Amino acid sequence: MKYYLLLIAAAAILAIGCKSETATYNADTSSDATTASSLNSETIRKHLAELSSDAYQGRMPCTEGGIKTYKYLESEMKKLGLKAAKGESYLQAVPLLTVESEIRPEMTVDFGTKKLNWQKSKDFIIHSERTDKEVSLTDSELVFCGYGIVDEKKGWNDYAGIDMKGKTAVILINDPGYGGDDPEFFNGDIMTYAGRWDYKYDTADKMGAAGLIIIHETSSAGYPWFVIQSSWTGPQQGLSGVDRSQDCGIKGWIHLDKAVELFTEAGLDFTTELKAARKPGFKPKSLGAKVTMGVDNAHKECISYNVAGYIPGAKYPDEYVVYTAHWDHIGIGKVVDGDSIYNGALDNASGVSTLLAMAEAYKSAPTPPERSVVFLLVTAEEQGLLGSEYYVENPIFPLDKTVCNLNMDGVNPIGEMNDLTITGKGHSEMDDYAERAARKQDRYVMAEQEPEKGYFFRSDHFNFAKKGVPALYAEGAYDHKTKGKEFAKEFRDNFINERYHAPADEYDPSEWIMEGMLQDGALYFDIGKTLANSRDWPKWYPNSEFSRTKS
Repeated sequence: MKYYLLLIAAAAILAIGCKSETATYNADTSSDATTASSLNSETIRKHLAELSSDAYQGRMPCTEGGIKTYKYLESEMKKLGLKAAKGESYLQAVPLLTVESEIRPEMTVDFGTKKLNWQKSKDFIIHSERTDKEVSLTDSELVFCGYGIVDEKKGWNDYAGIDMKGKTAVILINDPGYGGDDPEFFNGDIMTYAGRWDYKYDTADKMGAAGLIIIHETSSAGYPWFVIQSSWTGPQQGLSGVDRSQDCGIKGWIHLDKAVELFTEAGLDFTTELKAARKPGFKPKSLGAKVTMGVDNAHKECISYNVAGYIPGAKYPDEYVVYTAHWDHIGIGKVVDGDSIYNGALDNASGVSTLLAMAEAYKSAPTPPERSVVFLLVTAEEQGLLGSEYYVENPIFPLDKTVCNLNMDGVNPIGEMNDLTITGKGHSEMDDYAERAARKQDRYVMAEQEPEKGYFFRSDHFNFAKKGVPALYAEGAYDHKTKGKEFAKEFRDNFINERYHAPADEYDPSEWIMEGMLQDGALYFDIGKTLANSRDWPKWYPNSEFSRTKS
């Protein structure tokens, strides 16, 4: 969900060697040597090798591997001499509900005169967020509800004029602006939050639908069908204590081929209906068919933990610069090429390891920062940004005293870059701080190049932004320093198609190039240190949907 989740190469085509000696990267290019600190590549390597090893079983929260992960991180923060964020504790308890849905083998779509029988995994993936042992829909009317968007400000309602009680919504991924000619209409190809699956889930719940089926299409979703198969099977987590009894009983996805088949049997042309759904005034349309599908659930509640330590500010200890990275991945899952452990080396042992190296650099600096600097490693990002959501709803450090959030999620493993790509560029003055730091490294800044994939909504900075805290999510992504843009593209394409949310996301010291990780880590160090030693409060730009007034 993340640019450098796209940047690990297949071992067979990566022919770059890594240096055997310890590499450091100067995190401050000022002439005052007393302020210079360095990130250590061996620190990053040590944590990468540890956290992405099979011993951590893919770091799924509330599993043996998840428990081992947060205990390791707690121990490392103690070794670094970071101050515990919660009194004597580095741990913030995050209550989670885990639901594992065993999908029944077939989904049946009944047109009265003809039935379609679809196979689980190959054709559809569904789950339930309810705790009932059995959740099923029998002869639930299928209704095409466009993009599943309700937005009063835009005068848009894909559920207009229909009572969804007992019915199942069939909807498109992304939003109506994608693929159109008007860059102002739903931000054109830049995905809005309304294009994300979690928005569509929440809206279908509010509309009272019995079920929800999202049509998967790779370019619109930003990932292939394999990611649906790996990410939406097995244990699914949400925050516990939430009443889900009135939510959609069944939620899930169907393959694009099956959507086309469904519309064809309904006497509709899929492409024509897609175009109609992009136009104002769209009305939901019955597909003249009824669906039967179900799951058998097992559930449990558990506690996972965010891990947080900080360096108290020397002058302004009650003001905070907050770094984040998520420590979790998706655990043990479907066997692929004889391997079932989804190690998550890039996603996101890389971010965690880089943040720990930055904490080490801060601690080794000759003087402490003037403001407090927080290192927050959050749980359950892969399950819907749950650890960071819980944190912003229950902040350890007041959000109105939080200067900014600097988030790392998937850090460049293939060497230095000429670019610094800002996901969500144009929202806040954090762009300006990033650009100044990038210039020191002779890099140029640009906006994300695949805005239709909604990366801005897919990592933990988004929860801070929703609460009004200016956030930065940036990395070198598209222009390799010596091998150029085509090289970077080849690696991105390889990773998203072969390794993203797959067992192949592993750390191999013969493949990973530390200089790129050190480059981005040093840039983040520079930005954080600059803000920690200033009286600046970065502002949101007037045209951003976010502001400091967010509650």
